[in-house]
Amino acid sequence: MSSSYLHVPRWLATLVLVTALVGGGVLAVGLRNWSGHEVLGASSSLDLRMARNAEPVPLGNFTNGFASVLGPALPAVVNIHTSKVVKNKENAFPFFNDPMFRQFFGDQFGGMTPPREEREHSLGSGVIVTSDGTILTNNHVVDGATDIKVDLNDKREFQAKLIGTDAKTDIAVLKIEAGNLPTLPIGDSARLHVGDVVFAIGEPYGLTSTATMGIVSATGRGGLGIEGYEDFIQTDASINPGNSGGAMIDLHGDLVGINTAILAENGGGNQGIGFAIPINMARSVMDQIVTHGKVVRGYLGLVPQDVTPALAKQFGLTQPNGALVGEVEPGAPASKAGIKRGDVILAVNGQPVASANDLRLRISQTPPGTDIKLQISRDGKTQDVNVALGELPEKAEQSGEEQNGGSGLEGVDVQPLTADLSQQLQLPAGTHGVVVTSVDPASPAASNLQRGDVIEEVNHKPVNSIEEFRQAVSAAGKGSVLLLVFSQGVTRYVVIESQ
Repeated sequence: MSSSYLHVPRWLATLVLVTALVGGGVLAVGLRNWSGHEVLGASSSLDLRMARNAEPVPLGNFTNGFASVLGPALPAVVNIHTSKVVKNKENAFPFFNDPMFRQFFGDQFGGMTPPREEREHSLGSGVIVTSDGTILTNNHVVDGATDIKVDLNDKREFQAKLIGTDAKTDIAVLKIEAGNLPTLPIGDSARLHVGDVVFAIGEPYGLTSTATMGIVSATGRGGLGIEGYEDFIQTDASINPGNSGGAMIDLHGDLVGINTAILAENGGGNQGIGFAIPINMARSVMDQIVTHGKVVRGYLGLVPQDVTPALAKQFGLTQPNGALVGEVEPGAPASKAGIKRGDVILAVNGQPVASANDLRLRISQTPPGTDIKLQISRDGKTQDVNVALGELPEKAEQSGEEQNGGSGLEGVDVQPLTADLSQQLQLPAGTHGVVVTSVDPASPAASNLQRGDVIEEVNHKPVNSIEEFRQAVSAAGKGSVLLLVFSQGVTRYVVIESQ
């Protein structure tokens, strides 16, 4: 029996082997980037299904509509219905509150009837992101709920466990005990552009598996006062009550956002202006909730404000970009690095800063302890400053209501009174205090304060900074608060009663 062998020189075999190894490595890196893993890292403890293709999709492929996109996505969007016990403060005997009755009998009957407990129900939506039952939704869908149930597309119902929430981004994570569930692949919201086609899926008004279509109207929307950290995707796809927590998907069927809010006039429904939390932000928050039980944010310790054209001119800037430092907290990372009031932060790690909101978002999404390089403008000259970020204190994360300790100043937001603001408001020379930027219509202060008012004193204590204001309000406790306010050209005292 004879055999024949192909003789290959050793140098050629070595060359082929090296080429195969190098080519395989390049292919692996390329596939990893192509799949979207590099956007948010691969360190998540959740078994998420990642998007595999983010290339543009020709609309000519959808000659019969978009059923091929929506069909696989619908089963991964669920209905969430919650309930909680609330106390009805209405007195069963309203005549006890009549002024004539109280004039003769006083308040001794006011507490006779205890508040009645009632069960309040609400509806929302959620998105299954892992096959073993992890669900993303909005915090406001489950806020305060004592009972959370999830209805799947196949009519099954599950009791849900609340893993954690983050009120500042309005994200909540739920878990149901189930397996082999349909999921949506996680996309990359950073790739979205104005004009891209998107779909909103949810349970508006309890109507299950409802899908609407629109385009991306804007990205990076902030300053709306809806959440603490805002980077919304704006869309004209119809979003209505009950859609909250549902999915925004692209033409690939990938999850790119969590439907959250609409802009409605006079309490009306959809006006063609809806907002979704970008999935990149939502996933980052979800990962921290699952891993740490809470969200840990970077901290600079300053109060930024937008640079207007007038401010840009005053501070020697050619463009109204960046974030103007209105206040620096003593002892905070910014203070230790030498940042001063009046500095304009132009860039973070070489990336331009567009606005105060842009700066807040980037710092909040950077882990504490990270060294960052800020490019600042001071006295018309640019310079670099290195800062080691701290961890955002819990008190700084609290909402305006929580900062005010349950006093009558719940829902009142303020900012430092700068020279530019003083000029815009045409305030008399020497006016000091903090400027009211917004007042919640439901707040006890709504009938006495308005945007543009200057709070000069709280319970006879002068306030010249945000910190002094917070300390004075905290010291006031939950009782009534006496304010000295400059409003509409006059200074007056007002008393804000707590609820």
